[in-house]
Amino acid sequence: MADDLPLESDRIDGAPHPREAAQLFGHSAAEAEFLTAAISGRLPHGWLLTGPKGVGKATFAWRAARFLLATPPPDDNDMFGAPPPPQSLDISADHPVSHRMAALSEPGLFLLRRPVDDKDSKKLKTVITVDEVRGLKGFFHMSAGNARRVVIVDSADEMNPSAANALLKELEEPPEGAVLFLISHRPSGLLPTIRSRCRTLRFNPLGDADLASALMQAGAEPPEGVALATLAQGSVGEAIALAEQGGPGLYADITKLLGTLPNMDRQLAIRLAEGTAGKANEARFTLTLSLLDTALSRAARLGATGQMPTEITPNEAAMLQRLAPTPHHAREWASLAQSLTARARRGKAVNLDPAALVFDIFLDLDRMAARLAA
Repeated sequence: MADDLPLESDRIDGAPHPREAAQLFGHSAAEAEFLTAAISGRLPHGWLLTGPKGVGKATFAWRAARFLLATPPPDDNDMFGAPPPPQSLDISADHPVSHRMAALSEPGLFLLRRPVDDKDSKKLKTVITVDEVRGLKGFFHMSAGNARRVVIVDSADEMNPSAANALLKELEEPPEGAVLFLISHRPSGLLPTIRSRCRTLRFNPLGDADLASALMQAGAEPPEGVALATLAQGSVGEAIALAEQGGPGLYADITKLLGTLPNMDRQLAIRLAEGTAGKANEARFTLTLSLLDTALSRAARLGATGQMPTEITPNEAAMLQRLAPTPHHAREWASLAQSLTARARRGKAVNLDPAALVFDIFLDLDRMAARLAA
C-alpha cells in the first residue's frame, strides 16, 4: 500500500476505496431489487451481500448507504403529497452526505472493519473483535434522532466468534431505522442465524466489458487480450492485484513448467520457487499457489468435460490436453492440487521456507505426471 494512503482493511492495494467509486458496474439487478425494497416502505434491516471478492459488493454497500442517508424515508402521511420515487441509487457528489461519507464523518454511518493494531500502528488486526462490534451500541444511542442509521460490515467473514454473536444480537433487535449491510465472500462460514436474519443479494463475477469499465474507474489499465480478464475471474480487485504482481507472466511460466512434466524443467522450477522466498515475497507465494490452482483446475475441467477453454497463454491448450486427457486424469489432478496447495499454506503458516514448499509441490506434480504416464 502506498505510504500516503491510510491503513484500511477494506481497501484493495493499488485501488481507490469503494466509498470513492462514482458508479457500480454489472449489478443493475441487485440495485433494482434494493431500490424497490427501499421505496416500498418495507426495507429489511439486514442485507447480506455475497459473491467473490472484488466484484463490487463494497461499492454497492457504500452506494446504498449514501442513498439511504440522503433520501428521506417514504411517508404515507405527507399532507403535501409524496415526491416521485427515485429511479436509481445515484446521489450527487456535491450532496452534503456524499461529502461527509467521503471524509468518514457522516454521523448516520458506522463502519465495522478490522482496525489498526493497538500494539503496532503499521499493522491491522487480523480479525474483527467483539470490542469493535460493541461500538454499535454507542452509535445507535448517539444517532437516535436520525431517521436512518446505516452499518457497513466489511467483511463479516473476518469477525471472530464473539464478534459474530454480538452482531447477531443487533440483528435480532435492530433499532428503528437501522439498516446493516454485511459483506461476505464466504457466506457459508457465517452463523446460520446471521444468514437467516438478512436478505441476501448475490453479486456475480463481472463480464469483460464491465470489468474493463470498473478498472478504468479505479484508475487501472483495462485488460488487453484474455490473460488478465480470465485469470481475474470477473473480479476488479483480483485484476488489480494480478496486474501489480505480474500475474499473467507468472501464469505463463507456470503453464510452461507444467508442460515439461514428467521431465520437469528444474531450472525453471527453482526460479519460480525462489521468487516466493522471504517476507517481501509473501504476496508472490500466495499468487503462485493461486495460479497453480487455476492451471490444474482448468486441466481437470478439460479432462472431465472434454471442452477446451479459451487459451490464456500460448501453448496452454496443449499442456492441458497432455495433463488431463481423460476423466480419470482429471480426478487425480484435482485431488492432488487441493492437497498440495493446502499443505503449502499450512507450512507457510508455521514459518516453513516458502521456496522449499513451492519446489516440493513441483516435485510432487512431476511424480504424479510420471505415474499417470506409466
